[in-house]
Amino acid sequence: MPAGVCGCCGPLRPRYKRLVDNIFPEDPKDGLSKSDMEKLTFYAVSAPEKLDRIGAYLADRLSRDVVRHRYGYVVIAMEALDQLLMACHSQSIKPFVESFLHMVAKLLESREPDLQVLGTNSFVKFANIEEDTPSYHRRYDFFVSQFSAMCHSTHEDPETRTRIRVAGIKGLQGVVRKTVNDELQAIIWEPQHMDKLIPSMLFNMQDADDLDRAGHPSTPSGSGQDGEENPAALAENCFRELLGRAAYGNMKNAVRPVLVHLDNHHLWDPNEFAVSCFRIIMFSIQAQHSHHVIQQVLTHLDGNNKSTPRVRAGIVQVLLETVAIAAKGSVGPTVLEVFNTLLKHLRMSVDFELGDSSRRNSSSSASSVRGRESDERIVQNAIIQTIGFFGGNLPDYQRAEVMMFIMGKVPVYGTPCHTLDTVKIGHQGTKRIQTMLLSSLIMVTSGFKSKSMSSALPPPFLDPLFSISLMEDSELRQLVLEILHNIIDRHDNRAKLRGIRIIPNVAALKIKREKISKQDVAFMKKHGQQLYRHVYLGCKEEDNVHKNFELLFTTLAVLTIELANEEVVIDLIRLSVALQEMALNNEENMPMSIRCGIMALVAAYLNFLSQMIANPPFCQHVSKVIELRNMDAPYLLPEHIFRDKCPLPQSLDKDDRQLYFQTADMAECLAGPGYNVERLSIPYIPQVTDEDRLTRRKSFVDTISLQVDIMSSSLPDKQSELAEEITFETLKKAIDTTGLEEQEREKRRQVMEKFQKAPFEEIAAHCESKANMLHDRLAQIFELTIRPPPSPSGVVSISAGHTQHPSVPVYEMKFPDLCVY
Repeated sequence: MPAGVCGCCGPLRPRYKRLVDNIFPEDPKDGLSKSDMEKLTFYAVSAPEKLDRIGAYLADRLSRDVVRHRYGYVVIAMEALDQLLMACHSQSIKPFVESFLHMVAKLLESREPDLQVLGTNSFVKFANIEEDTPSYHRRYDFFVSQFSAMCHSTHEDPETRTRIRVAGIKGLQGVVRKTVNDELQAIIWEPQHMDKLIPSMLFNMQDADDLDRAGHPSTPSGSGQDGEENPAALAENCFRELLGRAAYGNMKNAVRPVLVHLDNHHLWDPNEFAVSCFRIIMFSIQAQHSHHVIQQVLTHLDGNNKSTPRVRAGIVQVLLETVAIAAKGSVGPTVLEVFNTLLKHLRMSVDFELGDSSRRNSSSSASSVRGRESDERIVQNAIIQTIGFFGGNLPDYQRAEVMMFIMGKVPVYGTPCHTLDTVKIGHQGTKRIQTMLLSSLIMVTSGFKSKSMSSALPPPFLDPLFSISLMEDSELRQLVLEILHNIIDRHDNRAKLRGIRIIPNVAALKIKREKISKQDVAFMKKHGQQLYRHVYLGCKEEDNVHKNFELLFTTLAVLTIELANEEVVIDLIRLSVALQEMALNNEENMPMSIRCGIMALVAAYLNFLSQMIANPPFCQHVSKVIELRNMDAPYLLPEHIFRDKCPLPQSLDKDDRQLYFQTADMAECLAGPGYNVERLSIPYIPQVTDEDRLTRRKSFVDTISLQVDIMSSSLPDKQSELAEEITFETLKKAIDTTGLEEQEREKRRQVMEKFQKAPFEEIAAHCESKANMLHDRLAQIFELTIRPPPSPSGVVSISAGHTQHPSVPVYEMKFPDLCVY
């Protein structure tokens, strides 16, 4: 009957709807019916194709209950959804998940804190489920936005506000866990999502009280109440987890929001929170990505080049912490770019500090100018420390490149400096830059161990370093000496030699040394005179203080330990005698304090050297002179002259020979095997300056070319006419360029005019005659020195149908004239 059919429509409802309806009790306080829930779960597992319909029906009921504020049934529906989600792991779960996420979104959109927390907890349970297959179409944009908004909750009730923020952080952590391991969900690393995720975590980390954070240690989510109830600790855990999962290509999007957040909230000054954030970043990311973070901070520093000094100082200090944590050798291929950026900002800081004259004469008060200068000093010190820490983390081969790079930035008078324009900042700014760059070089070279001096001190590094060492500024000379100590002292003996003094027993210092290598012997032969000249000229500067003499003594001692063979020992003694003579003769009218300081330096060093080479007669001679000075001239010893208010003599008596070290006596002491004492009688004279040396080298080459040209045109027949007795006067005249420059210029002009105006046939005949002459000379030499090798058979032989001629030596082969140069 039609009427009967219409009356029994209830039993005709689909089974899945009846099972879903049965789990809801009449009174929501009774909770979920467990037996009916078990039936629904069994049905869902047995018929997984019905899962999408079950989820859709549950979602409809939950939506109506939310609208009607029947929150008890809402809780029951979400509990049922959670149990079904945990029980079903099949291919058909995908549509059910869509219904589930739709219901979670409904709860998050409501303004009830309880429903938001309920939806978040369900989402976290879902996030911990590992799905068998990835999702191709599922997106979490809404959840990222909603959870981020919950992280910034401003609810009036503190407890409720904390609950909502904790739920938001847990939700973000769930999104990260659900998406970061899914290759198809790489979209989470896109800027629009990271710009919400990262600031939400940092906001909670920043908003917490430091004492509260100290009292609630960070714990993983779900592992303890402290971590769950403390938004700061939970946010930090989520932040660490996110960064730990970041791949190389995602580092930029992960770090950039951190920098933007610190800018927006003015957290660079003071920068305690910024330092804390980047410490977390550096300890969380993979070690091979460290250089990418450093590069990001450097780029941000470039973007803030016009910010206040304290902001720039805060960024540089963060960079310092970042570099200090970076693993050794993992700073990447952009090392020189990093140092270039730091040095550029160092130069800019000096420019800001000093400024031009118009800015100095502006209406700003003196106190504000002083305050800005002190702030810029903070920036400069932070940059220098960062350079030092960065250089200290580099392997030795990269550190050598950085040393060369920094030295190339140091402005040196008389040389072009393209990277640092010293015209605008003047002499004072140039000195400041020199001081700071040398200070950074000291930090970079600290702990540097090179197997050979030639690789550690190549000419492009050594020449400008010595140029700076001759400047009339005691502080710069001290910095240069400390850099040399860092490089030359490979066995850390400086601490034992600290302070200039008469060491009674050098053996008690237990100095570490090795036999000098062949490479170092070659280095001293090539650059030893530069080192001696540096010491010699550095001693007579009138602004030398106690520290200068201490460093000069350490320089001589370290040279003796690391690079001294028998020949170098003789050179160092000659240098010491020359210093003594310079102080005695006083041709440059040096102050008496400097003269006595030089004498004390010579005494301290010869005392050290005599004991290092273990020569008893030499030690006795030095000890005798020192004893006499103790009695009659204590101002010639370091223990007295470098004390305050030491009485100085009116003059130094050259005739009192017993107070001074005598070359003849030392030569007699060293007359044993291994020492060429004849060289001691040759006075030490410092080599010419680099500019003079380069000029003379050019003149010498030009003179040789002209002499070859003249000799080739009129070569004497007799060998005796070429011979010339070489004496000291001849050599003196050869190196004396006075009056020769005009002659050389005239000869060069004549040669150039000859090749420019002479006809081609004449030039060709001239070259041909020189070529024939060269052939004749070579043939004559080879005839005297070696005979051509005989042919293997001595006759022409025929092999395989080809004629084999006897071998002809190369020097007897006739080449066309055009092949001869």
